[in-house]
Amino acid sequence: MSLTFRPLHPVFAAESTGIDLTRALCPDDVAAIEAGMDQYAVLVFPGQPLTDEQQIDFTRQLGELEGYNTPGHIRKRTDSRLGSGIADFSNLDKSGAIMSGQDRVWFFKLGDRLWHSDSSFRPVPAKYSLLSGRVIPSWGANTEFADMRAAYDALDDRTKAEIEDLVCEHSLMFSREAIGFTDLTPEERVAFRPVRQRLVRTHPVTGRKSLFLSAHAGAIEGWTIPEARMFLRDLTEFATKDRFVCSHEWRVNDLVIWDNRTTMHRARRFDRNEVRDVRRTTLAGDVATIEQVT
Repeated sequence: MSLTFRPLHPVFAAESTGIDLTRALCPDDVAAIEAGMDQYAVLVFPGQPLTDEQQIDFTRQLGELEGYNTPGHIRKRTDSRLGSGIADFSNLDKSGAIMSGQDRVWFFKLGDRLWHSDSSFRPVPAKYSLLSGRVIPSWGANTEFADMRAAYDALDDRTKAEIEDLVCEHSLMFSREAIGFTDLTPEERVAFRPVRQRLVRTHPVTGRKSLFLSAHAGAIEGWTIPEARMFLRDLTEFATKDRFVCSHEWRVNDLVIWDNRTTMHRARRFDRNEVRDVRRTTLAGDVATIEQVT
């Protein structure tokens, strides 16, 4: 059976069937997935009971794993229950127990419920994220996606001209401060220092423009902070209207892939007394949106 796509939303996102991701793929399958990502930006692969090793292997068939010396989380690698190459987005601690509601890591993770693009706080932002659902709670925990291509297309011409050359600063400090998490060590503040990103990106294959928004964006070069944050909030409110958003209701063994260059996403609430075990691999981006100031 060949790979097929069933659209899930009028402008983006599709369910993908007819392929077994636990096995090595042929070049034609890889090319079909990449073409599907270029078209739909979010692909849902149901019924993929991946091990961590299989998820890493599949990700590497699409490109290089993201790797940085600087952290993207306050949780140290030595405190993770998972091996290298795969990130733990569960509500479990190192021992496998449900995190305390007072855990510093839990507070930090709540920032994932803001609209964001993965690794926009890095000099070279991520290409794809791949999230595998291993244990799903009985209520809530959807992941919502917003198509930044369709949102850009729907902007009026005046706004498109205004934002064309704008450069934003992105940092994990901005997104965590937005929810009241300011408990960062001096070392973490250095690691999370802002990076520069264009507000408008152009897809390297399709040529479509998209907004590069994220809760990590907290400043616009040449603008005052209050004006910049109000403008970014207005853009985010517009870009996450229902007509641009698709909500994924997780099932066990779903694998969802999304393109961070053309979408934003956010996690939704769930009963934190139930286990939510989801694991992410991240495909490295291949180009910076703009030169960084050193």
